[in-house]
Amino acid sequence: MPLIQVKTSVSQPESKVVDSLLTTLSAKLAQHLGKPESYVMTSFDADVKMTFAGSFDPVCYLEIKSVGSMSSQQTKSMSEDFCQVVENTLGVDKNRTYIEFADAKGSMWGWNGRTF
Repeated sequence: MPLIQVKTSVSQPESKVVDSLLTTLSAKLAQHLGKPESYVMTSFDADVKMTFAGSFDPVCYLEIKSVGSMSSQQTKSMSEDFCQVVENTLGVDKNRTYIEFADAKGSMWGWNGRTF
């Protein structure tokens, strides 16, 4: 059930750019976590009014949630990887991207009429 949500102040990119970003993040998240991509969900919100360091310059916030625990090595690797993807795709500097990693208990995440 890995989930990656992207929120950015960047204006809505072309549909093909968003599609490419989401499919790239989906595949990379599955790979980093060693989970099947068939369980990965992605979402993207652009044009979100956001500030960082008191500035309205382009900014990005990612939320990554997964059932089980993510190691510090995994989160470090994902941070490096996803910040680079965001910078390359959306043009948001790595130093203006925050990522929140959250482990979820299986009993607190529902799918298909049951929980994990």
